[in-house]
Amino acid sequence: MTHWLMANTAAGDGSHDTAFWREHLQAAGLADPQVRDIAESDWHRQVEPGDRLLVAGGDGSVNHAASICIERSAVLGVLPSGTANDFARNLGLPDDPVEVCRVALGADTAKVDAAWINGQLYLNVAHIGLGTVPAQEASPGEKRLLGRFSYLAALARKFGMQQGFQGRIEGDDQAVEGRWLTIAIASGAYFGGGHGIAGARIDDGQLDIVAVRQRAWFHLLLSYLSTRLLGHPPQGDDTVVHLRSPQCHVQLRHAHTLTADGETLGRMANVSAFTRRAVLEVACQDVIGASDSALSREARDVASGLSS
Repeated sequence: MTHWLMANTAAGDGSHDTAFWREHLQAAGLADPQVRDIAESDWHRQVEPGDRLLVAGGDGSVNHAASICIERSAVLGVLPSGTANDFARNLGLPDDPVEVCRVALGADTAKVDAAWINGQLYLNVAHIGLGTVPAQEASPGEKRLLGRFSYLAALARKFGMQQGFQGRIEGDDQAVEGRWLTIAIASGAYFGGGHGIAGARIDDGQLDIVAVRQRAWFHLLLSYLSTRLLGHPPQGDDTVVHLRSPQCHVQLRHAHTLTADGETLGRMANVSAFTRRAVLEVACQDVIGASDSALSREARDVASGLSS
C-alpha cells in the first residue's frame, strides 16, 4: 500500500502546508509519503486499489481527491487545511494535527456518500439563489447581533426581499413549486463553515433539499430563527421547505447561478442531482450528523447575541 500526500498550496492561510503535514505525519508514524501537488496531472493513474490518498486542503481539494479515490478504489484521508472544512466535520476529526494524522493513517474507515450535480461531484452542498452569495458580506454589527445567522441579513440586503426566482423542485414522489429566494441541495450534514442540517448524515443515501420561499424580510427571519432554534418552523408556515430524496431535479423559469461546495458551475435553468451511497471509503473513527445538541449550542449563541 502506498501513502500519497496531495497538497493544495493555495488553500487556507498557508500555515498548514506540505511541510507542516509531513512533520505531523512523521510524528504519527509515516516518514516518507509520495507527495504530489493538486495542480499536477496524470499522477493519479499510479494510485492502486487500497492505497491511501491523504489530502491537505479545503473542501475543493477534498472533492478532487474524492473523485480520484472513487475512480481508483483508494482510501481518502483528510488533513483539514482550508477555511470551512465542512466535509471534515462529517467525519468528526480531532483538532490536534498529530491526532488527525493518526486517524488518517489508522485502520478505522467508513463508507460515505458522494453526490453529483449536472455531472460535477460534490460532497457538501450546492446552491441556487441567495446561497451563492459569500457569507463574508455580513457586517460586524450584524455578526454581533445574529451570530452565525448574520449571513441572512447580508443576503437580504444585497438582493432585496422583493426578488426571487420561479422554479419547480422534484424529488422521487415529492414536488413543490413556487417563487424561491434560495435552494440548497446538501449531500452531507454541514455547509458554510459549520452550519448543520438537522437529521442529515453523509452516509444515509439521501440528499437534503432545503428551499426558502420569497417572503418579506421580517417573516423570513422569524421563520428561519424558529426553524433553527426550535427545530421546526412556526405552525402553518411553509416558508422553509425540506425534502429528502436520493435524487432531485430543479426546473427554473430562467437561468441562475449554480454553485457546488463554493465553486461556481455557471448559469443554468435545469439542475439535476443524485447521490450514490457508500461509494467513498474514508479514514475516520465515526461519521457524525448535525445533532440537536449542535442546534442547541447555536440557539444559545443567538440568544446571547440578541440579549447583548
